[in-house]
Amino acid sequence: MQGMSAMGQSGFWDLEARYEKLTQQRDFLIRLNALVPWETFRPLLQQVHEKPRKSRAGRKPIDVLLLFKMLVLQKLHNISDAELAYQVNDRLSFMQFLGLGLEDVVPDATTVCSFREHLGNRGLVESLFETFESY
Repeated sequence: MQGMSAMGQSGFWDLEARYEKLTQQRDFLIRLNALVPWETFRPLLQQVHEKPRKSRAGRKPIDVLLLFKMLVLQKLHNISDAELAYQVNDRLSFMQFLGLGLEDVVPDATTVCSFREHLGNRGLVESLFETFESY
């Protein structure tokens, strides 16, 4: 096997190639964040929370922009809701893309699914992603 040393261990070049892939992926998400004017999506996304809250008690709703960016990551990587939640918790590059710190709570798979359904019920999914893809 090319790049493999004795006893099945990875060689230096294998490790360098893996680091290069990670750098390219990270750079892609950094460029994407810089290129897309995310705040322009907020007015459309906030339609999900149109019904008035009865009280200020309880947890604040999760930022719709964060959830939308999670859907973008999901679409880019073709992963399930559960895998998305896991990857956001596991990958620093995903956390950085989403603007999350280690101390922040990551929305779970059910929250992501519910958000996507609310967008779908309002007919917003296609127009949001068409707009996203135009950047």
